[in-house]
Amino acid sequence: MTTPTTVAAHAVPRSRHTGRPRVLLAPITVTPSKPLAPSHLKGLLWTDVLYRATRCVADVVHRAGQTPYHRTEQTLGFWEFLDRTRGDTGYDTLTEDEIGTLYMEFRAAGAPAPAAALRPYAEAAERGWVHPAGQRVLRLWTGYYAELGLHDPGLLRHQPPGLGLEAALERLGTLDMCLDQRGTGGPVYLDLTRYGLPLRQLVTADGRPNYLACALRDLLPLAPSFDEVVLLYDTGLDPDYQLLARVLTALGPRVRRIPVGRVPVDGRIRSARHGGWREHQARTVLAAAREQAAAPAVRLGVRLYFIAVLGPGQHESFRPDLLSQCIRRAERLLDTAGQEPSPAPLAERLARHRKDHVYVDPYRLTSQLLGRRRAAPAQDLLSAVFL
Repeated sequence: MTTPTTVAAHAVPRSRHTGRPRVLLAPITVTPSKPLAPSHLKGLLWTDVLYRATRCVADVVHRAGQTPYHRTEQTLGFWEFLDRTRGDTGYDTLTEDEIGTLYMEFRAAGAPAPAAALRPYAEAAERGWVHPAGQRVLRLWTGYYAELGLHDPGLLRHQPPGLGLEAALERLGTLDMCLDQRGTGGPVYLDLTRYGLPLRQLVTADGRPNYLACALRDLLPLAPSFDEVVLLYDTGLDPDYQLLARVLTALGPRVRRIPVGRVPVDGRIRSARHGGWREHQARTVLAAAREQAAAPAVRLGVRLYFIAVLGPGQHESFRPDLLSQCIRRAERLLDTAGQEPSPAPLAERLARHRKDHVYVDPYRLTSQLLGRRRAAPAQDLLSAVFL
């Protein structure tokens, strides 16, 4: 098994040889317990365009492995619930809908499993074990990634964080950012009160870390080796990501936060844990798109819709008709692409979509393709970033 320190070392770009800025892209991950809903697709497509465009102007590491976040209670609790209620039932033939329905049952059950019941799952997850239900969902997701042309950051790979939980808390302590009350039977807090930020619990009194604690385990050892860290996440988690950004900034890099709004369905924003995905999940969306156009137009069209049309906010409900329009627009763009010579090198053209940051803004870049009087897109841009 690869050790955490080895993984962290391998993740650092060789910018000392290229002379280019070093960027760590760390988007929020999706728990493999349900179908990919429109909000998930939006976040994945924003991340993909940002990554592929930015790597044309910088050395970029896309850090979005699942392993560090398996320790969260929602994941371990679901796995324990499945084994307790379903036993050895197989999962290889189940759909995401069926597994998602089981996840809804778990959330509806309410009472969490005791820490002692979750401990064996946490220890196994540290060694690279993933519950068969999670493995099934991740395998299905890799198919959607391939169909959409998304960069796969290693959904099926064991990518342990560079620090154990205790080491991460100790590192926070050296930064004077940790309030550990376990000695008196209490929890552990991230303490950024000197910056005017509230205390945030990281670990419960019985030892269960939350998502923020898992992110710190993963990013604390990586951040110092980069010039810029880009955090892309759901707007509802902005308070936690303000805290995370403050911690990582203390380690040296410039930290950029990109909150991306969810996608309402019929005017309502609902968590996938409550269901309602059946008509709008990735499988359904891709099946409908596949009937309209070839793969290149689908790949470009979904990026036009989820990035440029929906934008960074969360005001517009998901509309299949507008997605279809974007796919047809993508077909026309592809028909005219490359008819004119590129006016400048690709890196120079992409750099225009940066401000005071290294990363290329996916919204500004993608929106330019929808301008009525814009020249036809260059083939090198489409191939490198959108297809």
